[in-house]
Parts: sequence; C-alpha cells; structure tokens
Amino acid sequence: MGKRHSLAYTMLEYAIVNRAGFTVICGDIGCGKTTLIRRLLNELEDEVKVGVVTNTHPNLTDLTEWIMLAFDQPYDGLSPIARYDAFQRFLISEYGKNHRVVLIVDEAQNLSSAAMESLRMLSNINADKDQLLQVVLVGQPQLRDLLRRPELQQFAQRVAADFFISPLNSVEVGDYIEHRLKVAGRERQLFSPFATAKIAKATHGIPRSINILCDMALVYGFAAEARVIDVEVVDEVLHDRSEYGVLGDTNVNVGQTRDSQWGDNSVSKPSDTPKV
Repeated sequence: MGKRHSLAYTMLEYAIVNRAGFTVICGDIGCGKTTLIRRLLNELEDEVKVGVVTNTHPNLTDLTEWIMLAFDQPYDGLSPIARYDAFQRFLISEYGKNHRVVLIVDEAQNLSSAAMESLRMLSNINADKDQLLQVVLVGQPQLRDLLRRPELQQFAQRVAADFFISPLNSVEVGDYIEHRLKVAGRERQLFSPFATAKIAKATHGIPRSINILCDMALVYGFAAEARVIDVEVVDEVLHDRSEYGVLGDTNVNVGQTRDSQWGDNSVSKPSDTPKV
C-alpha cells in the first residue's frame, strides 16, 4: 500500500477498535477503496459481526431492509417500525454477547439524504456510552459533497474518522509496479524508468488504470519478444488504445491531465530526464 492507503487503513482500524459511530472513506474510482475494505474484512476478529450493503441507488430512502438482509436477519413483511425494533433487539443481543456490529455501505455516494437520515436514526441505538452500531461509508468524491449538504449537518457531526484516498504520486507508481512484479516472481527490473514515468502520467496514479496499462504493455512486450518494457512499448499501447480501442482512453487518460503533479503528456525520450 502507498502512504495514503496505509493511513486510510490505520484510520479504519482506529475507528473499529474505538467503536466510532461513523467512518467515511472517499476516493476516486480505482484508487483502492474496495481493496482496503477486503483487507479489513479479512483481519477483523470473530467477535465483530459485519454486514455489507453494496446495491445503493438514489431512490433508496430506507436502508433498514437491506441492512437486515446484510446481517441475515428476517425482514420480509415487517413494517418500518417493526424492522427498526427487530434490528434494535439484534444489536442489543449482540452487545450482550460482547460482539461489535459493523455495517459497511459501499458506493455510499449514491444514497439520498433520506437514506442517510435513516442511518443516523439507527446510530441512536446506544447502551450507556457504547455505540451498538458502527457504520463505515465508502464512496467516490461525491460522497464528500453529499455530507456537506446543510440538511446532513447533524449526520456529518457524527463522523468520527474520515480519510480521502488520493491517487499515487509518480514515485509511488514505480514502487507499486515493482511490488506487483516481485509478488509475481520477477526480481530484475522489467519496466524502464522512462516507461514507469509515462505510465504514471497516463494513468494519473490510479491503481486500477496502472494495472490495465501495465498488463497491456506486457502483452505488447511479449509479442515483440522484448526483454524490457521501455517507453516505446507504453507509447504504442497508448496510441493503439486511443486509435483502435473500443473504449478509447477511458481507462488510461492519454488526452488530458487531472493534476499538475503529472506535468504534460509528452513522450519522454531516452535522453530526457523523466519528471517524477
């Protein structure tokens, strides 16, 4: 993990251990939010009961049915009040067993203000000073905008821990590629520094886009029987995706720059010093 991913994961661990009511993790598409959640799920102890809600949409005003389903609790035919009462009894029962209950809502930027308010109401279920339900909201940058709405001020005030995962910088991109190659069994350098610098510019540090571009570069390199993936191979991939790909430059943004840290998208020649 890059520095930001490590900090985000530390924030998640802190929130779970300290029974934080709401935790918010934001980041662009492909920045590794789901990877963090998967790691968290793999490392949580048995006394932590986890429910995951993934199918969010703007027309969803009441999350209780989906939450009951996430925790394998009966919900069919129950009125909203009956569902609330049943879920409250479930939380109290788990608390009596010394279990913590954690709800993870993925793609939370799709939720309506009404759905967020229903989550806030569930967070009112307490035992003494202990929070019986912990909620982790994971979403794209629009989630941050949603939480800043005036009608959600009360909700935002209950967020105990939050973190925004920004893309990898150019140095981290090189470390990321090198790490994945070592996991796959490659010890010697495979991508030249100029190729790595071009990949960092083209993908803007988005891990998912880095994976796609590197995979395609490996295919091209294999076809050309290249011993090293150099900048010419990466440029060929970028050109072909832009000219002949079905999605064009959707996954690797060769046409424009999102952030000044990446500079321009000009080709790095061997005599040039790559901008890192």
